[in-house]
Amino acid sequence: MTYRLVINSAQIQQEQIILDAQQLHYLLRVLRLGNGDRFLALDGVGNAWLAEITESSAQIMESVEIKTELPSTLSLITALPKGSGYEQVIRCCTELGVSNFIPVISDRTLLKPNPNKVQRWRKIATEAAEQSERQIVPQILEPATYTLAIEQVKATQNKYICVARGDMPTLWSSLQQRNPAEIIIATGCEGGWTDVEVAQAIALDFQPVSLGKRILRAITAPIVVSSIVTAILESKTN
Repeated sequence: MTYRLVINSAQIQQEQIILDAQQLHYLLRVLRLGNGDRFLALDGVGNAWLAEITESSAQIMESVEIKTELPSTLSLITALPKGSGYEQVIRCCTELGVSNFIPVISDRTLLKPNPNKVQRWRKIATEAAEQSERQIVPQILEPATYTLAIEQVKATQNKYICVARGDMPTLWSSLQQRNPAEIIIATGCEGGWTDVEVAQAIALDFQPVSLGKRILRAITAPIVVSSIVTAILESKTN
């Protein structure tokens, strides 16, 4: 087993990786590695190197090609659930291949996160990317209003908004015949989207879709979305 560590590309200097105190603690104390042991260093944007620990740094041995990413970029617009629910969303959906997390404050959102919360989300995404052997660490945007978030992606095609009730096609059937380079999917918080929010999305070419006949929790819906997209995209590449 090769352990993985996400680094900043600026830490690479003349084939050496200058490790910070936290990274050294993780490698030497948590993983119990020592001088001469090797690990996989990733820069979070697709590059990877096999590295060997040497005192307070690591020597790059060779670059490594890894292919674990989805063939399309998946971005999740998620109305923030209450409590610490978004942490679970980030952890599970990072493992499933999500590239971008777009947290939003909707009409029914109860959580109002502070900057420290956003930093914690990014740390969770990094840890989940390392654990699941991802090439990249997903980007987590600063929380924004729902209206601003859907306006910012209006030029993108293949946009979907998940609606709990109503007669509409499933996300599964809507994606089956397509091979998009980018997919954007929006899921609501407790209580779902308001009628006004759904109408706003439709006006910006979001297609309303269903995740099935049951009502899913705000934490469950984005995980189901990610699972569906992963299953469809990877079945087409096998």
